[in-house]
Amino acid sequence: SSGPPCPVCAQPCVSPRLLPCLHSLCAPCLRRLGPLGEQGRAAARSVLCPVCDAEVALPPGGVAQLTPDYLALSRGGAAAAGCDLCVDGAAVRRCLTCEADLCLFCWQAHRRQKKTASHAVMELENTKDCSQAEKPLFCPSHPTERLRLFCEQCDQPVCRDCVADRHRQHPYDFTGNVIHRHGDALRELLKSTQQRMGTLEGVLNQIDDMGSAVRSRAEAVATEISLFASGYVKAIEEHRDRLLKQLEDLKVQKENLLHLRKAQLQQLLLDMRTGVEFTERLLTSGSDLEILITKGVVASRLAKLNSIAYNTHPSLEDGIQFSPQERAGQCRGYEVFGAILNKVVDPARCALLGEDLQSTRQNKLTGFTLLCNDTTGERMGRGGEAVQVIITHKDKRDCAVKPTVCDNGDGTYHISYSPEEPGLYAVCVYVKGQHVKGSPFTLTVKNKFREHQGVFHCCTFCSSGGQKSARCACGGTMPGGYQGCGHGHKGHPGCPHWSCCGQVKESSECLGGSPSDTSQRSLLRTVAL
Repeated sequence: SSGPPCPVCAQPCVSPRLLPCLHSLCAPCLRRLGPLGEQGRAAARSVLCPVCDAEVALPPGGVAQLTPDYLALSRGGAAAAGCDLCVDGAAVRRCLTCEADLCLFCWQAHRRQKKTASHAVMELENTKDCSQAEKPLFCPSHPTERLRLFCEQCDQPVCRDCVADRHRQHPYDFTGNVIHRHGDALRELLKSTQQRMGTLEGVLNQIDDMGSAVRSRAEAVATEISLFASGYVKAIEEHRDRLLKQLEDLKVQKENLLHLRKAQLQQLLLDMRTGVEFTERLLTSGSDLEILITKGVVASRLAKLNSIAYNTHPSLEDGIQFSPQERAGQCRGYEVFGAILNKVVDPARCALLGEDLQSTRQNKLTGFTLLCNDTTGERMGRGGEAVQVIITHKDKRDCAVKPTVCDNGDGTYHISYSPEEPGLYAVCVYVKGQHVKGSPFTLTVKNKFREHQGVFHCCTFCSSGGQKSARCACGGTMPGGYQGCGHGHKGHPGCPHWSCCGQVKESSECLGGSPSDTSQRSLLRTVAL
């Protein structure tokens, strides 16, 4: 019977060799596998297993040094056996004297040699039923010697010639004496591997269960998504219909208002035309007495008509807008966006608010507020407008300030900035590309606030503890050799002040000297407690 097929050629294995990954291939098929890496390098001594696609290393001797798969030979019988002499050929004869399987070429050579010409040889077809396990195994280095011994140091079976040659001085024993120890070690490894296999199978089962759970959960979520999307579409459609209904009602309302105003204005125009025509006719055709008699009622009528107020900008009533980003509450439990806006921002009615609107300090974070109003001057009450702020230095073209615009969402916008250079700046504030009321305006940026270097004291005498050398920039003097100021003495400002510049306001900016004394006194040493 034929043995297991080679995974490469799909034929019964001829001289099967066992790879380190424990897959068995024909020796000729193994030789046809291309090596990995460049020739001459370590990687060239490895091949890819065609079964598991693992990179396996070849021994220095190549395929011939790989361990023969005797188990495959025993399962395959004689038809699957390889030649014990040349390794590559398929065995067709067995020498009963040498107990070796021979291919056709080796059998012919075996028969021609004097030493082996008289050996009894039989065809392998007559030994199909013989167990390969009972077949003696011969040493690859000494083909006439059977493998009966085991070298402990080299961990491999050897023959008698081997222990007398290369394995001399190596500890060895008969295979029958060591098989139990090595078999037990192999069984322990097998047991450990089987346990790991059980663990891996359990993990794989868990992965399969998790895969099923993931698929089930994905199907459930897909159903949720479909229901959500269907509900959302219905909510959007309902919101659309509601917006269109609201727009239609608003249109009718504005049209009715326009019709009413038109009728009122037409009636006012008719009344004025009647008054004008009557008055012109009276003035051109009436006598002096008639004019004087009728003057009162005519003047009263014309004055009343002239006092009637009316809107001179009816075109502003078309201010209807749609804002897609506007929150519109919920519909069918879904949050929807998009609202009809009846109020339109009017840049000419917007206002700029803030204490530091036109003046600030260098490197100081400053800001102001933009208040957006509609065409009637009322506050918009919502955000979302296109606000643009540009701040440029009037004298330095390459000097500009990058402002930050914060939408408060209630119709107000906070603009903050921090100028790095002092000087005059032009500030332009745009809403929808148009200047707002008060824009552009000039911003004055002063130098950085100068902190006081002295002390805020009542007088030099008190702050220094009576030191005569202590001085003050207020300009005050005191007799007795004192160089600073004192209470009630000449030049004392009469109130607490800064010793470095004489300023009487504690939160003031340091002037670096006394405003009333520009002499050397401004450079005098001050007291710092």
